[in-house]
Amino acid sequence: MAFNPSPKVAAARDYGKKFNGEIVIILTLRKSDGKLEYASYGETKRLCDEAKKFADIAMTAIQNSDEW
Repeated sequence: MAFNPSPKVAAARDYGKKFNGEIVIILTLRKSDGKLEYASYGETKRLCDEAKKFADIAMTAIQNSDEW
């Protein structure tokens, strides 16, 4: 698994390590332009892939929400 130096991924990675990599963190931020972005982290490639799938599903649901 490649190392991602992004500050958002670093924060997710640090938080995930506190829980021995058993937790996946997704950060969803609303920017002033109304766009969403996320950072996800999993300790292994498999967990990282699962985190990305979950993040993509969550982002789609948020973007399709009437609340957004």
